[in-house]
Amino acid sequence: MNRFFAKSENIFSDHIVIDGLDVNHIKNVLRMKKDDELMVSGGNNTDYLCSIKEFTDDEIYLSIISANEADRELPCRIHLFQGLPKGDKMEMIIQKCVELGVNEIIPVAMKRSVVRLDDKKAKSKVARWQLISESAAKQSGRTIIPCIHEVMSFKEAVNYAKDMDVKLIPYELCEGMKATKEALSGLKSGMDVAVFIGPEGGLEVEEVEKAKELGIIPISLGKRILRTETAGLAIMAIIMYHLESGE
Repeated sequence: MNRFFAKSENIFSDHIVIDGLDVNHIKNVLRMKKDDELMVSGGNNTDYLCSIKEFTDDEIYLSIISANEADRELPCRIHLFQGLPKGDKMEMIIQKCVELGVNEIIPVAMKRSVVRLDDKKAKSKVARWQLISESAAKQSGRTIIPCIHEVMSFKEAVNYAKDMDVKLIPYELCEGMKATKEALSGLKSGMDVAVFIGPEGGLEVEEVEKAKELGIIPISLGKRILRTETAGLAIMAIIMYHLESGE
C-alpha cells in the first residue's frame, strides 16, 4: 500500500490533509481516485489507514478509516554526524541509514573533507538530501522523516552533540572491540546517541583528541578499514541489531 507523511497540524480526529509535492504524485503519477486507500504517518508513531475523500488544486482530503500504533522506530535516537564525502556518496549514505533507523543526519565539514560547499550549494544539497530521506522513509515504513541538517563545522558538530547521552567516534586506530561492546551495552531506551564518521582519508588525530576531551568515545568497527560510505551503515546495523535483538 502506498505510504505518505502528513504534517501534525494537518491531522484531525476524523480526517487528514495532504499538501505539497505529494499532491501531484498521488493525482498524476499514481493516478489515485476518490475512495482509494493509502497509509499515512504523522511523526507520532501512528499509522492511519485512510481513503481519499476529495481533491482540490493543491490539497487532498482523506477520511481516517483506522489509526494503529506503529512500533518501527529504534528505542534510541541515533544522530549520525557524517563527514562530507565526495560525489554522490552522501545520497547513498542517507538512503541506507534512514532504512536502518537513523533519527537525523548532520553533514560535517571535517579537515580531510575534499568537498567544500558554499552557502548556496549547501542549501541546494540539503534540500535534495531531505527529499532522499523522505523517499527512503516511505519505502522502509518509517513513522518519521529523519531530518537532514545544514552542513556544520566539526566544532559546531561536537558542540551540538555535547548533551547527548552516548557519543561514539569509530576510528581505525582504535584497537579491539572492548570499547565498542561496552558502549553498546550501555544503550537504553530513550537515549540520544551521537555517531561521528570521518570523510575519505579518515579523521585527523587532533579531531579525535578534541572529541575525546568532550566525552566522545573512540570505538572500533572491526579489523578492516571501512570506506566512509560503509562505516555509517556498519555502525547503524550494529546498533539496530543490538537494540532489537532482545525483542
